[in-house]
Amino acid sequence: MSKDVGSKILKRKRLERFDTDVLIVGAGPVGLTLAMDLAWRGVQVSVAELRHRGEPPNVKCNHVSARSMEIFRRLGVAAALRNAGLPADYPNDVSYRTTATGVELARIAIPSRADRYTDRSGPDGWWPTAEPPHRINQIYLEPVLFAHAEAMPGLRILNRTEVEGFVQDDAGVTATLRDLETGEKRQITARYLVGCDGGKSEIRKAIGAKLHGDAVVQKVQSTFIRAPSLLGLMKEKPAWATFSANPRRCGNMYAIDGRETWLIHNYLRPGEDDFESVDRDQCIRFILGVELDFTYEVISKEDWIGRRLVADRFRDRRAFICGDASHLWVPMAGYGMNAGIADAMNLSWQMAAELKGWAAPEILDAYEAERQPITEQVSHFAMNHAIALGKQRAAVPDDIEMPGAEGDVARAQFGRQLYELNVNQYCCGGLNFGYFYDKSPIIAYDGEQAPAYTLADFTASTVPGCRTPHVRLRDGRSLYDALGPDYTLLRFDRAIDVGALVSAAAACNVPLAVLDVDTDDKDWSGIYQEKLVLSRPDQHVAWRGDALPPDPQQLVDLIRGAGPGRRERQAA
Repeated sequence: MSKDVGSKILKRKRLERFDTDVLIVGAGPVGLTLAMDLAWRGVQVSVAELRHRGEPPNVKCNHVSARSMEIFRRLGVAAALRNAGLPADYPNDVSYRTTATGVELARIAIPSRADRYTDRSGPDGWWPTAEPPHRINQIYLEPVLFAHAEAMPGLRILNRTEVEGFVQDDAGVTATLRDLETGEKRQITARYLVGCDGGKSEIRKAIGAKLHGDAVVQKVQSTFIRAPSLLGLMKEKPAWATFSANPRRCGNMYAIDGRETWLIHNYLRPGEDDFESVDRDQCIRFILGVELDFTYEVISKEDWIGRRLVADRFRDRRAFICGDASHLWVPMAGYGMNAGIADAMNLSWQMAAELKGWAAPEILDAYEAERQPITEQVSHFAMNHAIALGKQRAAVPDDIEMPGAEGDVARAQFGRQLYELNVNQYCCGGLNFGYFYDKSPIIAYDGEQAPAYTLADFTASTVPGCRTPHVRLRDGRSLYDALGPDYTLLRFDRAIDVGALVSAAAACNVPLAVLDVDTDDKDWSGIYQEKLVLSRPDQHVAWRGDALPPDPQQLVDLIRGAGPGRRERQAA
């Protein structure tokens, strides 16, 4: 029997009792990414979404991290995303000014999307990746993801559908769906359910998970406006983000379409507890540096509270939570959505492995074991940075707008302070590439500690649990473009016989590709010191060595979730 025929028979048997393999609640960026990756791996997915098809999201996330863009590259949607958002030549810089129309204090130079692949001059230009970050608001991001997801085989999106509740047993989940247009109710059965339903997640409540941490870190009065004349009033070159620092009011402004729409964050001060108690119009004018004759339209109010909250559990048997459903924090470095996408990619391959039969059910224990500690770390990074920014806003010099030499000195000094603190969040290499999984049940640790990382800095490493270091192959391809969809054994010495590991994997139906790495990248030898490195489906290192382990079968069992102390299950 051919592999393709066998796969179709297995899929048919798997779905005989179930309407879908995985039911995802929520079609935001996290839910869509999870759905796309599962479908790409051959899993049948249904997504329940409250909104109408084509209904835009709120104006929220403005940044897609490099790590997320690597994921979207693999899913075949990176190019479409890169071509959406701000005009191609619009600067992606971050500008610090006395007001949006005032004097510039500092500028973090980030190339426009037209030059993003070729211009390495910015503070993130050295990053080891084929996909740099992308500045794009969620109102442009989400439609691209939706269109790509909707076109994928095996993936269906149920708009205007609410999941009212669910029950589960050892075999699967039965959820009650309600059509919000007709009120009609029906049931759907799935092997697994994943809540990607945001900060007020009903799925989180249903599994009994509780949020713990800091309920209020920062309150922000946020306003989405249309102001066609604003760009022409600016004395400085436009920027993706413009931060205003003056004694009257500090705030941040993001360019949404690069022409006339802007999102303005007014950071409330201690004692300003109610969003409407602060004069919104006056604060907007202080931030923009405009008088009463300046006109603008309020499109929507987007007020928000920055928190640092992480759920005490990410799973109850066959029900999981991802993204804002499992963690909420101040969106420093734009890492709320991007952390959720990382959650989705971690869970997706493990779930697909179990559904396809080559992994033991216990492989899914790794999701919470790996992702919960990372979200705790990132939440503290974000909160600490938010606190530091609050102190900096409170320390704006009274003479920062004073003309002449005295004002020039104040502006130069404060500008340096603004740059030094904020370049870390807008070019956050550590959050992209530095995090590692150090307590996973499916990683073969070897005793070496992974390198520490900060918000901005990291050290590429093959220590098990770290991100598989990126290199350029001799033929010009990215290493990530050459990796297989599942496990890939990187071999840096063709003389090493890896047949025993390949055979052990084949005996358990564990998909394992072997890639002989051929590169003239001058940095690879200092990073890839071992001759063999096993890369997981999510591009994290699972094992490394100069020779195969004495018992290759033991390693295979470990990486498929059937390691020591776990229930063995020979893959079907």
